[in-house]
Amino acid sequence: MAGMSPFTYLAHLLAVAATVLILVWSTHYRGGLALNSTNKALIFNVHPVLMLIGIIVIGGEATMSYRSLPGSREARKRVHLMLHGLALAMGAVGIYAVFKFHDDSKIPNMYSLHSWVGLGTFCLYGIQWILGFVTFFFPGASVSARQSIIPWHAILGLFIYILAIGNAQLGFLEKLTFLQLLNKLDRYGSEALLVNFTVLVVLFLGAAVVLSTVNFKANRLESQKSIGL
Repeated sequence: MAGMSPFTYLAHLLAVAATVLILVWSTHYRGGLALNSTNKALIFNVHPVLMLIGIIVIGGEATMSYRSLPGSREARKRVHLMLHGLALAMGAVGIYAVFKFHDDSKIPNMYSLHSWVGLGTFCLYGIQWILGFVTFFFPGASVSARQSIIPWHAILGLFIYILAIGNAQLGFLEKLTFLQLLNKLDRYGSEALLVNFTVLVVLFLGAAVVLSTVNFKANRLESQKSIGL
């Protein structure tokens, strides 16, 4: 029977806070969102919004869903798969947006640590989803293979999520640095404070998701139960 720990409730709360904060920043302070606009900054704004809501928020909910949601294991498996698929789709559009922004603005691509780690993390996320699909859904591996894969699937999933949290910190830092160098951001103004607070919320969200998921006794029980899935 799945259950929700205090860390799960905290993660839900922080996920809502992170979503609200990134939307306030992108719409109130940065002018809004657009995939096509003469104002190229609006195209860029799509990137942090979709990456955070997709990979961090929805990805975190997907990570917790297998253990925290009520219902059968089959139902939780499907929710887990679909939420991760939605996170991937949103992440793909977010990556498209930043490449489009760079191309339209004549800025080189893939020059920063944030871009390197980010694209690598996204590729790992996609590989993890595909391997999970073919192992646990279709065509499906044997019971013994699934039994041996489950712990590695869980460990790799958490590793990828931690990478995503860390890379989000790099992304916020990079954007704030650019804005400050261009004198478009007051270092002690309300926007800078909002972004710094958002970064902390994302960091604590990542910690809450990991702590909600890493319960060794419950994980061992779930792994044993999942052998027959």
